[in-house]
Amino acid sequence: MPGDRLRRILAELSDGESMWPAARLCAVGSQLTGMKGAGVMLMSDDLPRGSLCSSDEVSQLIEELQYTLGEGPCVDAYQRDTIVSEPDLADPQTRRWFAFTPPVLQAGVGAVFGFPLRVGTVRLGALDLYRDRPGELSSDQHADALVLAEVTARWVLDAQAGAPSGVVAEQLEAGADFHFAVHNAAGIVSVQEGISVTDALIRLRAFAYSHDRMLDDVAQDVIARRLRLG
Repeated sequence: MPGDRLRRILAELSDGESMWPAARLCAVGSQLTGMKGAGVMLMSDDLPRGSLCSSDEVSQLIEELQYTLGEGPCVDAYQRDTIVSEPDLADPQTRRWFAFTPPVLQAGVGAVFGFPLRVGTVRLGALDLYRDRPGELSSDQHADALVLAEVTARWVLDAQAGAPSGVVAEQLEAGADFHFAVHNAAGIVSVQEGISVTDALIRLRAFAYSHDRMLDDVAQDVIARRLRLG
């Protein structure tokens, strides 16, 4: 019944529209899979680039922490190109995400799941789902999430296809958080320290983590010349 599942999901997403907004991917995705929340993170070169959408405040926190810390279900799903499942975040079989786990547990997350976004060999990021209690996904939830991840990946490619080269499509930017301040700050640190932009971003993340701050806040201080690393 893969075709029936796809048609059902597309019907829920489109609601009569030919091109729906990115926020609907997360809102409907959460409802379709019976999860508490959903988020989509876009990535490239093994680094998070930002959140395309999140369905609620906890999902937004999950996306923000993954971007700041560089770890979590989306990061692993993208880098390993495989589904990542943590059905009991408080008592996992294999402990991981040592910086990410405590704050999301405090926010009420019981389980998290990551599904890579890919079209053929092209990897774009990952979809993450969370629930507020421990538990595995059912077979239907798992199948729905797989189809939703594929639909999301194709939506991203279709949206970006109409944009000029080097420009992020308006449909991707609307409601998204691509952390432009962080990328600007990384450029500044790169020049100041004579290092690559990737290394500068790693420095920014390390500083944010060691000072228990969000990455965007650190970036704003760098841009305003209130902070210089090194």
